[in-house]
Amino acid sequence: MRVELHKQIDASYDILIEPGLFEHIPNHLKRDPIGNKYAIITDSNVRRLYGDKLLSGLTGEGIDAHLIDFSAGEESKNLNTLGYLASQMVNNGLDRKSAVIALGGGVVGDVAGLVAATYMRGIDYIQVPTTLLAQVDSSVGGKTAVDLPEGKNLFGAFYQPKAVYIDPNVLLTLPDRRLRNGMAEVIKYGVIYDREFFEYLENNVGKIKRLDSEALTHIIYRSCEIKADVVKKDPREENLRSILNYGHTLGHAEEMCRGYKILHGEAVAIGMNFAGALAVEMKFWQEEELKRQNKLIKSFDLPLKPEFGPKELIKTMYHDKKAESGRIMFVLPESIGKMVAIDGKYRIPVSEKELMSVLCSLV
Repeated sequence: MRVELHKQIDASYDILIEPGLFEHIPNHLKRDPIGNKYAIITDSNVRRLYGDKLLSGLTGEGIDAHLIDFSAGEESKNLNTLGYLASQMVNNGLDRKSAVIALGGGVVGDVAGLVAATYMRGIDYIQVPTTLLAQVDSSVGGKTAVDLPEGKNLFGAFYQPKAVYIDPNVLLTLPDRRLRNGMAEVIKYGVIYDREFFEYLENNVGKIKRLDSEALTHIIYRSCEIKADVVKKDPREENLRSILNYGHTLGHAEEMCRGYKILHGEAVAIGMNFAGALAVEMKFWQEEELKRQNKLIKSFDLPLKPEFGPKELIKTMYHDKKAESGRIMFVLPESIGKMVAIDGKYRIPVSEKELMSVLCSLV
């Protein structure tokens, strides 16, 4: 006996980017509802800044909505938080026709997205990212996950949102460190995909730091455009999408070793320096381009060197979900705007000897 199931899904969605957009989300959902009621999931910091405001706007439009928050920080990105949120949704009467609004940074988006993916076997959700990192990276592409003690993002699912609402104006309340944190992912897009965009970043450091509205809107739009293009070609990270992990293999190890006391973008900046140096060591990349990358990273006051020793970092990298058959895999640049592919494959195995050599040169 065979059960014939042919799955065909149109998971397309719109990303709306506009200064001042946040104020209009309730009206958008009134005109074009996604659920019969909504769970606004946020953290304790964002609730104070935007959560109550969004709830008030929705209820003012006659929309049934409930606000659920959890403690801010990576340490809340776990299975306990997932269970707590699901129980709160049950208690607030959300059903299979309801929807989740993920309001916050990357942690909120990952956790709320996974709740939506699993609650009653999957309900719709919307991303409303409030940090630069979430606006340019984690809110787009449908990666949802929580951390396990053994590693970062090991328990998750690919689950696309129904819409993403991005308002650059919400970044005006963002602490400087959080803005710099997001710039690591923005710089990454230039290195992996778009040399012209990289050059734009080099030429507009001052404007971006001053939170110039036009510059912010441009870097958010282009970053989302690049990620959307990559995700469209490889939605489940079978090959090309892995280039989005540039800097993340060592970056995730640094995060884990530091007990998540370092921000994700800061760890990715360190990982980009390491992966870039590895590419130079393996004769894929020119040292002059590595220096250009690192100069741009430093211009946003991001770190470049890991704090932990080579042995501990290598041991932790073996637990990364991108490891394959006991081998540590990296994506590496060939030039600014282009990544190395060997026999059409972007994931490249790197030996412990090569890793040790480059790590020892950095610490």
